[in-house]
Amino acid sequence: MTATSTAPEHSNALPALAFIGGGNMASAIIGGLIRQGVPPTQIEVVEPWAEARAALLQQFGITAQEQAGAQLQRAGLVVWAVKPQTFQEAALQTRAHTAQALHLSVAAGIRSSSIAQWLNSESVVRAMPNTPALIGQGMTALYARPAVSSGQRALVEQVIAPTGQQMWVQDETQLDAVTALSGSGPAYVFYFLEAMVQAGTEMGLSPEQAHQLAVGTFVGASELARRSDEAPAVLRQRVTSKGGTTYAALQSLEQDGVADKFIHALHAAERRARELGDEFGR
Repeated sequence: MTATSTAPEHSNALPALAFIGGGNMASAIIGGLIRQGVPPTQIEVVEPWAEARAALLQQFGITAQEQAGAQLQRAGLVVWAVKPQTFQEAALQTRAHTAQALHLSVAAGIRSSSIAQWLNSESVVRAMPNTPALIGQGMTALYARPAVSSGQRALVEQVIAPTGQQMWVQDETQLDAVTALSGSGPAYVFYFLEAMVQAGTEMGLSPEQAHQLAVGTFVGASELARRSDEAPAVLRQRVTSKGGTTYAALQSLEQDGVADKFIHALHAAERRARELGDEFGR
């Protein structure tokens, strides 16, 4: 796994782009590109749902199409932002119009070998983003099939850059672990935030106060961990005095086996990512 990279800044060298699927993740990427100066006329979108097409028109001035057609032939990069269970059907409907394009998939679990087969193309990159991409604070892991050139990798980095940080992995199977850790990770944070807010209200705070305190703590602690060269365990130990309040809370967590159960939960997510590839990638 390579280190987190900083993608090149936007340039006018971007080719025409096509998005198959116009939901939240596609909108996050499209919005970021438009903010960086990519004109809406340079972007094609295929989106079967009328409500989503209306939202794309209202937000970005993009007239999305209900079905794939000849308009996709100008695209140098096709971003696949579809659900895993609909990917194969969408690919078979689209591939006649995208034979020369580079393909970037953000669909969870679908392996690049399946995508390459469905599209009859080896120019395939897989991405595993997460929902903070919607505000430009995402974490995305990328995997490229061997046929993808360094220039094509740079193009993918340029397109993904507005969504946040990115890193390349060398082994595609690592994307299942990425899915479990960061792809699903925001939900774990929200889960713990819910619990902290509930505890705060039970102890006499208002829901608004508890929410502000919990969110602010997560944001601050995460930023402290990001800036620090020390391991999270060291940072934790520094704020834990034996016999103190933090010690009491952590001892309770340890006695309940929370860490082991949390690790077990991430392994469950990794298994499900593999199962999605088996289930929908045939």
